[in-house]
Order: sequence, then structure tokens, then C-alpha cells
Amino acid sequence: MADQAVGRHRHHHCWLPAVRGRLPGPPAHTLESMIMDSISGLLGGFAALANPETLLYMVGGFLIGTFFGAVPGLTSVLAIALLLPLTYSLDVTTALVACASIFMAGMCSGSITATTINIPGAPSSMMTALEGYPMQQRGEGAKALGHAALGSMIGGSLGALLLMVVAPLAADVALLIRTPGKFSLIAFALIVIIISQHGSITKGMIATLLGVMIASVGIDVVQPLARFTFGTSVLVQGIDMMPLIIGTFAISELLVQADSRSSRTVDPSLIQAAKVRRRDFIPPLSEVREIGVMRYLKSAVIGYAVGILPGAGGSMAAFVSYAESMRSSKHPERYGKGNPEGIAAAECANNSMCGGAFVPMLTFGIPGDPTTAIVLGVLVINGLQPGPQFMTQQLDLIAPMFASLFVSALILIPLTLYLLGPYFLKIVSIRRDVLYSSIAIVALVGSYVATYSTFQMALALVFGVLAYFLRKQKYPTVCLLLGFVLGPSLEEYCRRALSISDGNPLVFLTSMDSLFFIALTVVFFYFMVIRKPKNSGLGAPPG
Repeated sequence: MADQAVGRHRHHHCWLPAVRGRLPGPPAHTLESMIMDSISGLLGGFAALANPETLLYMVGGFLIGTFFGAVPGLTSVLAIALLLPLTYSLDVTTALVACASIFMAGMCSGSITATTINIPGAPSSMMTALEGYPMQQRGEGAKALGHAALGSMIGGSLGALLLMVVAPLAADVALLIRTPGKFSLIAFALIVIIISQHGSITKGMIATLLGVMIASVGIDVVQPLARFTFGTSVLVQGIDMMPLIIGTFAISELLVQADSRSSRTVDPSLIQAAKVRRRDFIPPLSEVREIGVMRYLKSAVIGYAVGILPGAGGSMAAFVSYAESMRSSKHPERYGKGNPEGIAAAECANNSMCGGAFVPMLTFGIPGDPTTAIVLGVLVINGLQPGPQFMTQQLDLIAPMFASLFVSALILIPLTLYLLGPYFLKIVSIRRDVLYSSIAIVALVGSYVATYSTFQMALALVFGVLAYFLRKQKYPTVCLLLGFVLGPSLEEYCRRALSISDGNPLVFLTSMDSLFFIALTVVFFYFMVIRKPKNSGLGAPPG
């Protein structure tokens, strides 16, 4: 058992395949055959959704994600964190399909309370609240939700399609990156994650370093030696990802919500006047034409591009797209007063971000946002290692996840809003004590079932309390998680690169792939920290 635990800990830290000299190249294929293989694999992913069990998990995951996204204080990250223990008993394809549908639903459903009561259900819906709530005050709340759903449908669908097309190309590029370049790439990702914490870069750095320190407990990533165990045998196996995720996102949220004295998530009096008919959710064709096809396409591309950046997330995607939409609009004076253009731009971008966030996770093992960090945990738990060749070697396993993203956006978003829209508003009136006590039970039981270790379950409580105090002091817990995920790979590739160069640190400057990511880091640092962008009246990006 101890050997298995040690092996599992070391496996959890091998996020990217190590490079020992030259990798063996893939079998010689013509370009035409590779394209046909990719198309065949993707079509097989859509065919997998025809399996009743897989389809049930996709629809069930979408409804769960909608619930968690619509309730203020709950997020799709928490939903997937609670689902993670179940992946031990689920087929990996089914688990990934459920995670993808939760991700898409949680990103879209935050617009429900953002529009109706001016409380975003998810951080990515803050820009939607700027336009949706004024429309609600004018009696056009259902129409605002319709525009949000249409933007989410278009953005999510295009993001999934771009993921299918671009990710294999990115995988081919990733094969060119060697050990020094992988170190610089991971360092670039961590630095971008830190400097994207607007106004709290120092706290972001501290939280990231704390995550790296926690990940260093246990077996050394290069040599079979135990470290930082303080003479305790239970720490030899290291800190499992499960208690960290559940503690950081579930238990800390319970403690934060316990500070509130309200018995309900939202005052029910705020939603009494929100009774609508189903046909009210269909946006007028004239307004859709006024928004224009190019605005939808541009917002989707912006959201997808932002999603590829590590740590950016839906909030940044919505903010950038909203700002660009205002800049290019013929009537910028209408923004902030209930303009469907702003809703379309924000929702289209934050849902297309879902597809972009999977690109660095699948090709480099670097999560694009907290949700994909947990999805990475699902892959690792099932013995899969994302990396440059992952897309070609394991396409049959992840193609259903791509299909789930596409179907969730194209079909489930509009269908769910049309059928259940009038009932969504009642979600927020659930009693807080019933809701969060249920989540507490699921979180603790899940953390035990995942590891069958009372020590790891206790660690979930410890990390929950730690994350609670970090959040109270405005430390970004996302940095803590991503530092834990990426820290071991950062150390491993640094030590391997130095070993290859006989300890000469100049290897990071003489390798062209490494030098490229170092230059990219300098560029991002210059434009995001030294030369800060003007706010243009919008304020800092939310969340």
C-alpha cells in the first residue's frame, strides 16, 4: 500500500512528459490521413453522446452546472470539485463529458441572477449585470436573458469548434518545445496568473508560492527521496489533489457563507415581479440583426484567445470583449443603460473562453482557469498525462468532451432556458442553511471516498480553514491551486534542464524555445504591470 501511495504521488506530479534527449517521432502519415483520423475521432466523440448513460450524465451535469451557476456564491468550479470523487467510479469519458457540460452551463447561468437581481451568479457575469439589470428594471428581463443565452450559444459553439481545430495544431507546435522551454513556459504561466490579479500581485505571488510549497511535501519529483515530512509517515505519500480542491473551493465557501446572517441566498422579495412567459425569452430578430454577425464572431474569437492565456478566465474574457464592443459600437452612449450589444459581447466571450481554456491544459498540462485545473485532476486520477502527443494518442477519450462542450452550447443552453427559464428564479430563494449544510456533507464524504484516508479528509478541513483566512485577507485562492498543480513540473524541468547543461543556467537563454517564453513573459509584464491599460471608465476587470 505504501509503495502504491508513493507511486501515485509521483504520478500526480508528472503533469508533462519529461524529455530525455530526442523523442521518438510519430509514425509517418500523410497530411490527408492525419486529417481524416482527426475528423473520424471527433465524429466518434459525437457518436459517444448517443450512448444513453453518457447522454444522461451530460444533461445531468448541465442541470447541475446551471443550478450552481445561478445561485450566488456557488460556481461551476465548486460543482466539479464536488463531482470529482465520483470520477473514481465513473468511466473517464463519462466523467469528462459531465465536467464539460457543467463548465459550459455554469458559465452561462451566472447571467440569470446578474440580470434579474443584479447579483452575478458567477464572476464572469459581472459585465452582463451592467446591461441586463437596467433592462430588467425596464420590464425587459426575459429579453435580456434571451440575448445572454443567444450569445452564450454562439460563443460556446464557436469556442468548441475552435478547440477541435486549433488544439491539434497546438499539439504539433508543442512537440518542438524541449526541457528548458517547458520550464520557461510553466514559469510564464505562473507569472501571468500572478500579474492578472489586479491590485493584489504581491498577494497572488504569496498564494502561488504557498501552493508550490504544499506540493513539495512527499517524494522528490526527480529522486526517490522523501522530503518535508517532519518525521511523519503519513506525509510520505504527499498531499493529494482532492483534499486541496475540496478544502479550497467547497469548505472555505461554507465558512465564508457562514458569516452571512441571512437565512436565504437572496431576499425572495427581489424576485416576486419576475414572472415571465417562455416566449418572452426569445430575443427579437431586429435586435439580433442590429448587434450583427461580426460582433458575435469577434467576441467569440476574443473570448477564445483570452481563454488560452493561463489564469485569465471568463471574467477577463467578458471584460475585454465588452470594452472592445463599446469601443467599436455606433452608439457607445447606450452602454451601461441596458444595451443588448453589451450582453451579447460579454456572454459570447465568456462562453467561448471554455474552449480556449482547454488548449493549454491538453497540450501542455497547464490549466487555463480553475475549472480546467480540476478537469486536469480528473485526467490524472484516471492515469492520463496531458502533453504534446495527448491529442493524437487519446483523442478517442477526449473527443466526447469536445462534443459535450459543443452540444451543451448549441442545444442545451437555449433549450434549458426556454423550458425552465420561468423557474430559474426560484433557485435563489433556497434556504441557506439547507443548501450549504448539504454541500458540507457531500464535500467531506467525497474527500474521504476519494482517498479512503481520514488523514486526507482532515487535510481537506485544514485547507478549507486556510483558504477561508486567505479569502478574508483578499488572497486569490486560484493562485494557491495553480501553484500546487504547476509547481512540481516547474521544479522538475528546472532541475532536468540544469542537469542536461551541467548546472549552467544560461541554458534557459541559449535555447530558442525557452528564450521565446522568457521574451513573452517580459512583454506581458510590461503591458500588464508597467504600462497598465487605461480603464476607459469601466474600472478594473472583475474577479
